[in-house]
Amino acid sequence: MRRRNTGFWIWAEALDLLRNAERLQYRLVARDALQRVPCWEPAVDMYQHDDELTLFVALPGVNPRQFEVIVEGAGLIVHGSRPIPSALQRAAIHRLEIPYGRFERRIPLPPGNFRVHQQYFEDGCLVLILHHL
Repeated sequence: MRRRNTGFWIWAEALDLLRNAERLQYRLVARDALQRVPCWEPAVDMYQHDDELTLFVALPGVNPRQFEVIVEGAGLIVHGSRPIPSALQRAAIHRLEIPYGRFERRIPLPPGNFRVHQQYFEDGCLVLILHHL
């Protein structure tokens, strides 16, 4: 009887080690994927008044040094990263609704040539003011 209990204990220990290895592998793969591929798109509002186009790009918690704005052809690209805070990396997460990781948003613009005239943050949004050339 003692032999069976020892065997059970060894199997339980092996299963626990396998679960921990799978958890670690998942974390490493997920973190690697977050660093390469955009995983979310910020919401955008766009308004036009005469020759001025105003865009509000929702980027809560994004550091101004962690994104780039590119005017390309008939569109605009906003891309960057919102890293997971270090406090969350070791925490037990009960709910995760705010997106983290790489983001990219391609925004088609109305006909015409535009250039970024002004860029600033307001209430968690990147505000872009574009002028028609």
